Amino acid sequence: MIVERRRERVERHHPALSIRRQCELLSISRSGWYYAPQGDSDENLLLMREIDEQYLKTPWYGSRQMVRALRRKGHPVNRKRIQRLMRTMGLRSLAPGPNTSRKHPAHPVYPYLLRDRLIDGPNQVWCCDVTYIPLAHGYVYLVAIMDWHTRHVLSWRLSTTQDVRFCLEALEEALEIYGKPAIFNTDQGSQFTSKDWTERLEAEGIEISMDGEGCWVDNVFVERLWRSLKHECVYLNAFDTVREAAAGIGYWIDYYNRERPHSSLGDLTPSEAYEQWQKAA
Repeated sequence: MIVERRRERVERHHPALSIRRQCELLSISRSGWYYAPQGDSDENLLLMREIDEQYLKTPWYGSRQMVRALRRKGHPVNRKRIQRLMRTMGLRSLAPGPNTSRKHPAHPVYPYLLRDRLIDGPNQVWCCDVTYIPLAHGYVYLVAIMDWHTRHVLSWRLSTTQDVRFCLEALEEALEIYGKPAIFNTDQGSQFTSKDWTERLEAEGIEISMDGEGCWVDNVFVERLWRSLKHECVYLNAFDTVREAAAGIGYWIDYYNRERPHSSLGDLTPSEAYEQWQKAA
């Protein structure tokens, strides 16, 4: 990967250039150069892997139901511990009810604009989400931006933190390469309700749409992407390091875009569907 090769060129003890300046010259983020898997106990990492797998099957599970599921698998856990781990992973129950949202209380929430709307071509709607990626001795977060109609993954980034910066890096890449959508849909996560994110979209004249609270189907295509990615790539490879995860995820996303046909696209791959539309435009 080009970004990985650029990271390798950064010298920690360069005699004339700081790490910040080297990253600027190589067009990579300094946080991206520094990122490394976060540490946690082996027991907690095992639980987080179990939680992640269960969440893919039952995204409506809150901490109470997750505790029951884990106890049935032989893990003597309590609810307080599972609540903490789910917060760390950025997971929340998608069933409606009190205290299910992790949106920032000071950030505005935008309405959901896609209900009953006909979406029949690329760049009408883009969608985005963040998910947790387990590593052998830590974890990172993955953001992906997808074209709603063609399912084409436009850009992605990994990060050790859940702040908005890596989401903005992915957004800038997608805008630079693919232009811009009419509407951008996300959940109500704090990254996407933040001033930095919403002002960037508004500066491009992009309408902002956000999933209804507890409505996982509002962003269903990204949810399906996560399920496929984790079962076909992440869980099969059990990456040791962030670098391994970046290489493996990059390879799988390229396969998903270019080699995996979708029946909803007339058995075209996402890239073929997107490129076909570009040629016709």
